[in-house]
Amino acid sequence: MADKKLMGVDLGGTTCKFAILTEDGEIQQRWSIDTNILDEGSHIIPDIIASIQDHLKLYNMTAADFDGIGMGTPGTVDPAQGTVIGAYNLNWKTMQYPKREIEAATGIPFAIDNDVNVAAMGEQWKGAGDKSDNVTLVALGTGIGAGIVSDGILLHGVAGSAGEVGHVTVEPNGYMCTCGKRGCLETVASATGIVHVARDMAEEYAGDSKLKQILDDGDDISSKIVFDCAQAGDKLALMIVDKVCYYLGLGLGNLGNILNPEYLLIGGGVSAAGDFLLTRVQKYFDQFTFPNVRNTTHLRLATLGNTAGVVGAASLARP
Repeated sequence: MADKKLMGVDLGGTTCKFAILTEDGEIQQRWSIDTNILDEGSHIIPDIIASIQDHLKLYNMTAADFDGIGMGTPGTVDPAQGTVIGAYNLNWKTMQYPKREIEAATGIPFAIDNDVNVAAMGEQWKGAGDKSDNVTLVALGTGIGAGIVSDGILLHGVAGSAGEVGHVTVEPNGYMCTCGKRGCLETVASATGIVHVARDMAEEYAGDSKLKQILDDGDDISSKIVFDCAQAGDKLALMIVDKVCYYLGLGLGNLGNILNPEYLLIGGGVSAAGDFLLTRVQKYFDQFTFPNVRNTTHLRLATLGNTAGVVGAASLARP
């Protein structure tokens, strides 16, 4: 029989991405559907099942063609039980049972994990992690999360919270975080955190600055606007970026000192700033790591972008 396929599902708050891959991780088909979070997210799993079934018919495939389906999802995941709870951006307030429901409907073995863990698996397998057994991906988005592969094993912790680097304290009396404590890394270095830092620093800044002008005019800004202004030489924006990179270097330096991964990858939307971000974080990372880690843990930008989730999800289903 021909080599079997893998299916990866990357469930997000606005879209759900799907891919069919070879066992070697090469993507053969991709598609996506809108995520319908109405009615407490009760349509999400039925929509996923329907889309899988439709595409199996479209590609003239059956359950027998697949090793399995893997899925990444927001929320607190129990991989062994195949359950998810607390995925608030999906409107899932109660326990969900995707493994039970999707396996029953498709007849294909199913595995599930947290979305950042899954993205880390994708980068480790087919991206900037170069198949190393020690890779940590830090995703800088609306919040900050990390997926940790240590000695070839994906770390979960006793309650699924391993890798919550966004809640490492970097400023003990800093901004209040949604988690209920102050000074978390994501309050100053996530996409929303960067905007918060920018607004506060702009109020105290008296010099000439395009970014300050935008804020003074009452217009909205984003982390991308801050980095674009910095790259254009805006003095205020450069000060903001330096502060953000200081906090990132501190947080990632501590992560490096604890885990000593071969590759510490920066991904997520904020990482689109590229080498302009990376070189500045590297400076502070070097300051906050001790020599053995500084010499053996390499900071890199993640490379898979939007496909990290489906690739990593599919890796969960590998035989």
